[in-house]
Amino acid sequence: MINYAIFPLLFLLASSVMLSGENYERDIIKTSEGNLEITFIGHGTIMMKWDEKIIHIDPYGAMADYSSMAKADLVLLTHHHGDHLDILAIDKVKTEKTKFYLTELCYNHLKYGEILKNGDEAFFENIKIKAIPAYNIVHKRDNGEPYHKKGEGNGYVLTFGDVNILVAGDTENIPEIKALKGIDYAFLPMNIPYTMTPEMVKDAVTAFSPKVLYPYHYGNTDTDKLLEIMKDVEGIEIRIRKMN
Repeated sequence: MINYAIFPLLFLLASSVMLSGENYERDIIKTSEGNLEITFIGHGTIMMKWDEKIIHIDPYGAMADYSSMAKADLVLLTHHHGDHLDILAIDKVKTEKTKFYLTELCYNHLKYGEILKNGDEAFFENIKIKAIPAYNIVHKRDNGEPYHKKGEGNGYVLTFGDVNILVAGDTENIPEIKALKGIDYAFLPMNIPYTMTPEMVKDAVTAFSPKVLYPYHYGNTDTDKLLEIMKDVEGIEIRIRKMN
């Protein structure tokens, strides 16, 4: 895939390569404490490798054969919907030593792991994890309920050395995201009508100014629309990966 850059980011190293034998892209990000590898599985599913530790975020069996994936040292779950909480996929990557951070509703399904509520912080090894809100304001079901209710889901800000990465979960351009500071890489969902429109993504990133934006979990939403409306925004690099 091509890197679509609105503004060149010079002091961080990133590259897009194909994993041997797998049709997944991977970016390698340079931090003050070594390289962070991010594998783009698809949908809302990401795998990271840091200091020889494997992190799975919302593993989803429709996106990968998890019986052949690296076992998890850490699993993060953003919310309880079936395309984010896939018990069969989780069972294939977990071990007796795997650490889980998850929402209360995810815990109610799994019956294990450590609950992080919005605003809570934790550490796994040398990785700082902060749970932030993820919810809808505008997009709702026919009965008037938001697709994602406030207080039920998490996004996560992960700190690797001097690099902060936001994995926003299923959310819109809510005030809590727009108020973030110091985000280097941001994964923002763009799956109409369940999460953000391209216009919502633009509104969010112009508020908290990440250095790099990864639209993810974008379904059939046209990523070219985002590139078009972001042409007038300076200082943010946009990277399109296969994350529909």
